[in-house]
Amino acid sequence: MHLTIATRLAWHCKGPTDILLQIEAAAADGQRLLSSALDCTPTSHFARVPAQDGIGERIWLHQEGDCAVTYNAEVEVLRQKTPLPALTAVPPHRLPGEAVPYLMDSRYCPASRFSPFVDEEFAETEGGAKIAAMAAWIAGHYRYVPGTSDASTTAIDSFVERRGVCRDYAHTLICFARAAAIPARFTSGYGAKVKPQDFHAVAEVWLADAAGVGDWRVVDPTGMADATSFARIAVGRDAADTSFLTSFGQADLRHLAIEVRET
Repeated sequence: MHLTIATRLAWHCKGPTDILLQIEAAAADGQRLLSSALDCTPTSHFARVPAQDGIGERIWLHQEGDCAVTYNAEVEVLRQKTPLPALTAVPPHRLPGEAVPYLMDSRYCPASRFSPFVDEEFAETEGGAKIAAMAAWIAGHYRYVPGTSDASTTAIDSFVERRGVCRDYAHTLICFARAAAIPARFTSGYGAKVKPQDFHAVAEVWLADAAGVGDWRVVDPTGMADATSFARIAVGRDAADTSFLTSFGQADLRHLAIEVRET
């Protein structure tokens, strides 16, 4: 599937401020960049650095005053959607190094706190079928309500309130999976069917196919994206690793507009 992406951000820095930007679709496994262009307000410093796990790039900016960035891209998504029940969990002692960190608790995903619930609620399923049951549970028990969470909201907060946005759905699924000893990571990206349109978050879980080959599989508890229609920007332990804009100093977001179309 081809996706056409148009993103515009504008913010104001009250003084000299370092900005870490992460909005470009990654040139990574499962997707191919057909075109990509980023324009920004003139800055005294512009530098690209590798992002988490070497997937995509972050951009360092040093700015002051009014700032804006425009990003346009065309991405060909090459991933195929594999039914989750056909996939199996990989025993922890057989996991590759890249998957091991995603078994651990993180800032927004205190997975160990969910172990008693996961052991009781999903005891009858295994592997991909367990992940499918977890995603279905979240979809059936949560309400998608924009504006109900912020930068301090953890998966525990979302679980108690049973509401949130894509980041909260993803954080909960990540906690459930890690509590079941299945590696899970947070992934930001673009999806054409995301409503309202915004940077979107999904979970990726490490599962093996019938041949025993493990890989990351896209799972979206909101139901707005799947492996074939999602362009990955960045991955990490949780939302803290994939923020589209992190400021080291005071920066006020003034404008955010995203348009993603299937072409």
